[in-house]
Amino acid sequence: MTNEQLQAWVEQISHDSFGLPFRHRASFNRRLRTTGGRYFMKSHDIEINPAQLEVYGKEEVERIIKHELCHYHLHLSGRGYKHGDPNFKRLLAQVGGSRYCQGLPGTAKRRVLPYRYKLTCSKCGMEYLRKRKVDPARYRCGRCAGPLRLNAL
Repeated sequence: MTNEQLQAWVEQISHDSFGLPFRHRASFNRRLRTTGGRYFMKSHDIEINPAQLEVYGKEEVERIIKHELCHYHLHLSGRGYKHGDPNFKRLLAQVGGSRYCQGLPGTAKRRVLPYRYKLTCSKCGMEYLRKRKVDPARYRCGRCAGPLRLNAL
């Protein structure tokens, strides 16, 4: 699908589902990784992730377009257009847009780093686990106020 076809599709969805025209630009953006689409408040343009179309098909992308058009029409009308606003949630349910897009295969979720450092109190032996390296001279034990030693795990 080309950007021109996407533009016509977004205009058609806007007319059919919202009864309002879409007067700005819609395009594909291959650089989008973790999102299905986005709406720009300054330019009022919409970008869609083409990988969503390739993996999940037209039905899923239509729900993403409806989601972005909810932002678009609510923002232009001066009503609450953010995800948490009641106006946005109500309009999204009315038109059948998706609240969240489906994750793309191959995009790993963010990995939570395990603890890499351990601070040990010299007096009472209390242990504090840390993900980042800290200077033990700047801190004291919370239990007994003893000095701390830094150990790598």
